[in-house]
Amino acid sequence: MKPTIYDVAQAAGVSIATVSKVINATGRISDKTRKHVHSVMEQLKYQPSMVAAALTGKSTYTIGLTLPDLANPFFAEIARSVEDRGHEHGFSVFICNTDNDPDKEVKYLSLLSQKRVDGIISATRIQNDQFLKKLIQQNIPIALITGEMPTLAVDTVMVDDYLGGFQAGNHLVELGHKRIAILVEDMDNMSNRERIRGCKQALCQAGLDVEERLIATGGFSVESGQQAMSQLFKLEDRPSAVFACNDLLAIGAIRAARVAGMQLPSELSVVGFDNTILATLIDPPLTTIAQPIQEIGRRAVDLLVQEIKGEKVLKQRVVLLPELVLRNSSASYSD
Repeated sequence: MKPTIYDVAQAAGVSIATVSKVINATGRISDKTRKHVHSVMEQLKYQPSMVAAALTGKSTYTIGLTLPDLANPFFAEIARSVEDRGHEHGFSVFICNTDNDPDKEVKYLSLLSQKRVDGIISATRIQNDQFLKKLIQQNIPIALITGEMPTLAVDTVMVDDYLGGFQAGNHLVELGHKRIAILVEDMDNMSNRERIRGCKQALCQAGLDVEERLIATGGFSVESGQQAMSQLFKLEDRPSAVFACNDLLAIGAIRAARVAGMQLPSELSVVGFDNTILATLIDPPLTTIAQPIQEIGRRAVDLLVQEIKGEKVLKQRVVLLPELVLRNSSASYSD
């Protein structure tokens, strides 16, 4: 059975109030008594309750982080960045993986609220803005990563998805490609829609038609991306290039091309989005739009901690710039 504050008080020969003051670093307690109580706590392996501290208005020094898919290297790298920056500020991070399930997302957000975390960073595709509003009404600081909700006044850190999509489309256009496909996870997410819009704009500026049948929904995995790309290969006039809205879908496209016996990049150029570690491991190495992943995580934590500590009032919308990273998966078009 775990030791309680009562056990500490009894073993130390002091009152419960004295132990509480030592734990919370309040009141006038002599150094001798303070050291003695801490020594007893260590001997008993007593850990103060974070929830109890929260109920008395104390910080739990914890942050919740919700992610849609921890198996996706992009979100794994986001998690590492948030955790590292959180520790620099003295906060522990609870990581929750929602598997792109809206119900699971609400469940985890509710759980984090019950655990009295000091704030929540969400990188999930939050569908239920009413639930978030309730959390905000409870004065729980919220920060969003990789997406935004215009209906809510919350801090947001994201990349310029439109610019990233434009960079990808413009790169393929400059290589001479005219039939350019787009692989997207789904159309419900604003980030995806902005990436597509940017790519379409690059094509339009080059005088190219944007064929809706060349835009395929590839789901959230390499396998689903491969299946979607395989369907595009069945078109009579199949694409010579593809822009995938994340690196997993891009790898799926490369796998589909391999299965079809195609040579890359001479028969198919592929551009991804994210620049995760997978981009350098795949053959050929992936040309992709790099997100400043480390900076996204750090800025989100900084904004959240500032709000937790009451150091700012106004909400901020931070938009970071993407960058085209050239590797060997894209090349000039040849008949």
